Amino acid sequence: MKKILALLGVISVLALSGCGKVDSAATIGDITISQASAQATVDEVLAERSKVDTAGMQIQTGNALNRAQLRFTIVTTLFDEIAKELKLEISSTEIEQAKADLISQSGGQEALAKNLVAAEIAPSNFERYVRAIITSNKIQDALKASGVADADLSARISQLINAKAAELTVKVNPRYGTWDQDTGDIVATDSAGSAVVPSGK
Repeated sequence: MKKILALLGVISVLALSGCGKVDSAATIGDITISQASAQATVDEVLAERSKVDTAGMQIQTGNALNRAQLRFTIVTTLFDEIAKELKLEISSTEIEQAKADLISQSGGQEALAKNLVAAEIAPSNFERYVRAIITSNKIQDALKASGVADADLSARISQLINAKAAELTVKVNPRYGTWDQDTGDIVATDSAGSAVVPSGK
């Protein structure tokens, strides 16, 4: 769960702007996240949520959930692009082992399912999440090998993500809100166009 929350926290370093494609939820360079796929993820999260006791969970609903799911997809896509740039190879064996480790650490498949609900990660995005974790770990290993102190690793990874977002020109469809470059978050807007609520709130 700590790694799930840590990954979601990385989202706050991105710098995005308005999306130019009407039928897309967001674009990352020439990569398009369709509104249909964004909605499918939200529907999956809600379906899984209905299967467990969510008492005590800090869960999001409505537009806040829509923004959070889109933000997750954007961040994991950026991790994939960084992995390509750095020529980081992630094998299917590594992914399967990481999945098994997370299931074990959670206390079994059923417990993992509940943890994913709490973290608002759709089951179909579990492998996507695992790949991002492996990528992050490999980047940290490379940074440490180059002499970067442990205390600076998080900031350096955030810089890499921020730089990749700027390089690829990531854009978000205004229907999901506007991007606050100070907080690195998709922010809801009122009818007058004023920012009101960050997606993680």
